[in-house]
Amino acid sequence: MITNKLILIGNFAIFTKNTIAQLGFVLKRRSVIIIQLKKVGYDSIILIMVTSAFTGLVTALQASYLTKGFVPDSLISVMIAKMAMVELAPVLTSLVFAGKVGATISAEIGSMKVTEQLDALSTMSVDVHEFIYMPKLVATLIMLPILTIVSIFVTIVSAFIFSFRVFHISAFTFFSNMKAFFEPMDLWIGIIKAFVFAFIITNIANFNGQNTQNGAEGVGKATTNTVVYSSIGILMTDFLVARIFL
Repeated sequence: MITNKLILIGNFAIFTKNTIAQLGFVLKRRSVIIIQLKKVGYDSIILIMVTSAFTGLVTALQASYLTKGFVPDSLISVMIAKMAMVELAPVLTSLVFAGKVGATISAEIGSMKVTEQLDALSTMSVDVHEFIYMPKLVATLIMLPILTIVSIFVTIVSAFIFSFRVFHISAFTFFSNMKAFFEPMDLWIGIIKAFVFAFIITNIANFNGQNTQNGAEGVGKATTNTVVYSSIGILMTDFLVARIFL
């Protein structure tokens, strides 16, 4: 049991190394990368915005409740902005991203595996790491940080709308207090987290897709494993990155 797990970890490390080694061919595969940018980024933006909007609403509500009697309502924006940039936006966006994009990547590659399309590419001397895996990795490394920035913006705006309607906090008060306590490192931590999470999600999705077996049942299992292991990886690395920078 332990031996099998160690072998699996070793195979994953080798797989990741082989994918990273193909990053020098980014320009060669730019057309494929552009297609992937649309699939992983543009097609996910509505879902991310809806998730972020309700995140902002519930964050404003809970921040007011938890700090009632301790912190003035006019300073709620400071807490919301810092939570959104450092924690909520990168983590929640990445979890949603893993459920949508990670599962899609794993299912797509898994289907190619069980229908022997990957073997056909290898037979034609096409490096699947260069043609399939690397473009997906590059696309997610670009788009997830961008989606995280969008998520931060939507979270803060929705929190302001709630605060304005419920607590009657003016735009000047809300955003001037936020600006007064803003630190660039807060934003950079969120972007760095998103970059790390993108690397984890894509590599796990590609690896599970490549190792799919047993037809349609195997594709379903690979997809499930991708979402589960990506979520665990996100939460683990979230602590590690926060521990390093905070």
